[in-house]
Amino acid sequence: MPVPKFTTGEIPEVGVEGRRKPERAKERLEMVSSQIEARGVRNPGVLKAMRQVERHRFIPADGQALAYRDGPVPIGQGQTISQPYIVACMTEVLEPQPTDRVLEIGTGSGYQTAVLAELVAEVHTVENVERLARRAETILSQLGYDNIRLRLGDGYHGWPEAAPFDKIIVTAAPVKPPKVLLDQLKPGGRMIVPVGRWRQELVLIRHTPDGCRREHLMPVRFVPMVKRLNLD
Repeated sequence: MPVPKFTTGEIPEVGVEGRRKPERAKERLEMVSSQIEARGVRNPGVLKAMRQVERHRFIPADGQALAYRDGPVPIGQGQTISQPYIVACMTEVLEPQPTDRVLEIGTGSGYQTAVLAELVAEVHTVENVERLARRAETILSQLGYDNIRLRLGDGYHGWPEAAPFDKIIVTAAPVKPPKVLLDQLKPGGRMIVPVGRWRQELVLIRHTPDGCRREHLMPVRFVPMVKRLNLD
């Protein structure tokens, strides 16, 4: 995907030194302490990634002041960057390993993508809104991530030619987990997905020898998958 043109100020300036000159580190430390550790997230790798990834870089300029607040932030196109705690919780529940290949459905801002990329070998991520996909790709490239593959397309179909995946994370809510995605999960793998139309639950699915086991974790509110994704 070629690097697109954007209006001035839409993409935060990063440059080649972006990852070497962290900004707003104190705010991230406070975010992790008060919003994430305080709610029970304990995985050291996840906490380190949340301290390291500069959340504000993934938010349009007019919303960056809200980057480290305890809640979602609009990123345009009717989408949001998820609450920091939700990002950390979903990542921890996946139990990411350094050798994992992960499929993410719904790149959005690219923030969750970056957190995963700090922890695993490869992230394949799919976004169906072109403007968001191009913006996320530009920022992730500027920040120096080389273990991310981004595709513009219908996330309902996953990424079959790159399957199977050790872990799958879905960041938009289908009415039920799409079977086509479950079929792309390795035996022993994990999938985390918000499920439901009006009342949503965050669901962990484990691919066991006895089939897929589901565990309902907590009520959540995510943007819905578009209608064409709910054809299963």
